[in-house]
Amino acid sequence: MRIPALLLALATSSVALLAPTLAAQTAATTVPAQGAVLTLADAIALARRNNPGYATSANARRNAAAIVRSANGAFLPSVNTNFGAGYREGRQTFFQGQGFGATNDQLTTDVSGSASLNLSVAALNDRRQAKFNQDATETDITAAEQRLRTDVTTQYLAALQAQARAVLQDTLQTTTEAQLQLARARLQVGSGTQLDVQRAEVADGQQRVAALNARNQAAIEIVRLVQQIGITAQPGLRLDPNLAATPAVELQSILDMARKANPQLEGLRLREEGFKRAVASARGGYIPTLSLSANVSGNTFRSTNTGQLITSSQASVLGQRASCIRSEEVRAALNLTNNLAQCQAIAFTPDREAAVRAQQGAYPLDFTRNPYSFSAQFSLPIFNGFRREQTIEQAQVQRRNAANDLRTQELRVTADVTAAYLSLTTSQQTVALQVQNVATARTVLSLAQERYRVGAISLVELVQARGDFERAETDRINAVYDVQRAFTALEAAVGRPLR
Repeated sequence: MRIPALLLALATSSVALLAPTLAAQTAATTVPAQGAVLTLADAIALARRNNPGYATSANARRNAAAIVRSANGAFLPSVNTNFGAGYREGRQTFFQGQGFGATNDQLTTDVSGSASLNLSVAALNDRRQAKFNQDATETDITAAEQRLRTDVTTQYLAALQAQARAVLQDTLQTTTEAQLQLARARLQVGSGTQLDVQRAEVADGQQRVAALNARNQAAIEIVRLVQQIGITAQPGLRLDPNLAATPAVELQSILDMARKANPQLEGLRLREEGFKRAVASARGGYIPTLSLSANVSGNTFRSTNTGQLITSSQASVLGQRASCIRSEEVRAALNLTNNLAQCQAIAFTPDREAAVRAQQGAYPLDFTRNPYSFSAQFSLPIFNGFRREQTIEQAQVQRRNAANDLRTQELRVTADVTAAYLSLTTSQQTVALQVQNVATARTVLSLAQERYRVGAISLVELVQARGDFERAETDRINAVYDVQRAFTALEAAVGRPLR
């Protein structure tokens, strides 16, 4: 095969440097199968799913949602319940010689429920601030996604560029092999020298080393790519060199787009609004706070020795009967009306015993309710050592700092977009110049090849022509991928895809 034909095939396409693409494309949400072709779109989709750094950024969404729920919960009552049980030994407690307490072991249970609600202007502003911060968190996640897209795209381009260089080195190795064969043929027919053969052998050996290193670098870039994606490298994984063409862009339009759609700018705007709500919340310290509360409770009681309770109840009834009889007898002795007959009717009946036993059966869940309570109060601190003023001033400083951060980011976005646009324009112009250089270097190499064949030039001049072509083709490959990288940098500066 003639070397110029190989070089022409290499130069006609800037990215057709790999084996043909497999017909079956890998699903974007699964790890590519062995030997599959991984497109740039699939690589980005896989990175969204598997990159641990991006997953960490996305976790902030859950925290922001929890903060909003907590802020909304400030307008709902706080409800608390308590349930307790207790035991007391049946022994009296003595105080100043007097005995207090029951002599029967006691079991008790109690339950209570309470609800409270605090309403203030600060709570309303805190809720609004939480909503702004939640929206800002979403923009942060969008910015992290764009950074991930930029990183994956940049590494994908680096891998493609390394593969393109490896293909070039393989092609040049074919060239050096042909030059070595030609030098040996010339030596056999007497038109060459042994020195030319040795020089050709050195050039071929050096080119083999260059090709080996280029293939190794291409494999390393693939490893870095799958690391960036967050998956395990599969044997034989190939990349798709058919990248989308960079669309034409106009500087002013993309500047306007960046000022409106850049997620970092939008996040700073939302946080500035959140700090404004924080200032309003701090000023709410001068407005009264309404507090509402309600409480209800109940308890049960049981003695462990029911027989002792019955005996005590019997003794109490007999005491009431004796006291009644004494009182009525005194009235009778004084010839006053009396109810002595009724006193005889006082007795400890089976119904009384059943009532005592039934009271014991209320333990542990048949509670006797205590009186419930409800309260409402307004509170306003008159003077708290200038702490309100300090809080307001701190909130205002945070708002001013947020405004300064927003202005700084606006200037940075304008500068980054402008710089990326200029780099893209320069890279596109460079590609056109490098294509011309490659065409010239290819022609020179073809002429040098023919002249060496007929003995018009030495091997040194042929090697020089080959080196000139190698540098020109390498510069062209670099320029082609510099355009893609510059466009990726422009997308990163704008904060959103442009194609």
